[in-house]
Amino acid sequence: MTPPGATPEQIREFVIAAHWDLPKVTAMLAANPDLLTAPQQWGDNDFETAIQAASHAGSPRVAEFLLEQGAPMAIYTAAMLGRRQDVDEILAADPDLIHAVGAHGIPLLPHAVFSGDAELVAVLYERGATAGGSMALSNAVARGHTEIVRWILEAGTPKLDWKNYEGKTVFDLATEHGHEEILQLLRGHSAA
Repeated sequence: MTPPGATPEQIREFVIAAHWDLPKVTAMLAANPDLLTAPQQWGDNDFETAIQAASHAGSPRVAEFLLEQGAPMAIYTAAMLGRRQDVDEILAADPDLIHAVGAHGIPLLPHAVFSGDAELVAVLYERGATAGGSMALSNAVARGHTEIVRWILEAGTPKLDWKNYEGKTVFDLATEHGHEEILQLLRGHSAA
């Protein structure tokens, strides 16, 4: 699985950097182009490439850079970037990809909310991307996407006590980021 010219340590460092660190990704890829599509294995069936890392972390600048370098476009990347035309083309070619998952088994919906495009999120949900509602809500709250938060609360049944990888609930995130309107929405929903 390790490409020629890339060590397992380099792959791991590159994939971790791809979550948020564009300067490091740029420098590492310039030094070793073999890293572009190299997968990091985290567990038995858990592989992650740099583009997958950028996609599930909601890092559009890193994702755009990797795409420019030739990384493959997957539906979850297109959704995270808000590229509706790419999403439509991918689904036209294979409608079952509405159920696609990225790295770590993360469903399409949590990726899509990073786009900030409430209409895209609603369309994907209506087409069947219903898994991962609690994670999607958490991502939307963290980014301050009020309309998407409102839509998720109305459309689904996310668990408001669900905790992200840092152990934070949506209430924690809204408070931490100072999203008062979102905090009110969450409180109103939990009281309903």
